[in-house]
Amino acid sequence: MLSLAVTTHLYPRLAAESHGAGRLTKIRAQAVSGRACRVVAERLGLPERLRAAAPPDAGAAATGLLVRTERVLASVIEAVIGACYLAYGYEQTAPAVVEAFTPEIEEALVSPADFKSALQERLARRGALVRYEVVGEDGPPHDRTFEVSATVEGAEVARGSGRSKKDAEQAAAAAALDALPH
Repeated sequence: MLSLAVTTHLYPRLAAESHGAGRLTKIRAQAVSGRACRVVAERLGLPERLRAAAPPDAGAAATGLLVRTERVLASVIEAVIGACYLAYGYEQTAPAVVEAFTPEIEEALVSPADFKSALQERLARRGALVRYEVVGEDGPPHDRTFEVSATVEGAEVARGSGRSKKDAEQAAAAAALDALPH
């Protein structure tokens, strides 16, 4: 439901025939990513609502996991959207979804953040490939930070860190784009 609503909103704006379906797909993927879902969930106050609804004996670790983990918040916002769809149908739910995700949609349109694809495309012109490797993890399981190395032709060109392996890979790719010659 989330992807469908955002795609339906973006398609006429992008004139997909002239920009290509690939660009639409990348923008949509960024706008509905786990990170975007977490931001929307936080903006809508879902962590506070979940914390207030949690049983008193849930414990601090369970409550912390529930309200801070990107994957959990993304799943919760998708479940809320699904419940709205089942209760009210597509025609009423889609505009509300687009409204809730508008800042993320606009950000994706202005600043596409798929650094991994950009790096891969740049390296492909030279016949090179990038390899990502997790080189460090820090923090408890519910609040972990990952460090990733980006290696090209056997040499490390950059590192990046993030709250998920994907985020760390994107950060490493962004740093590699800055470090490598065009």
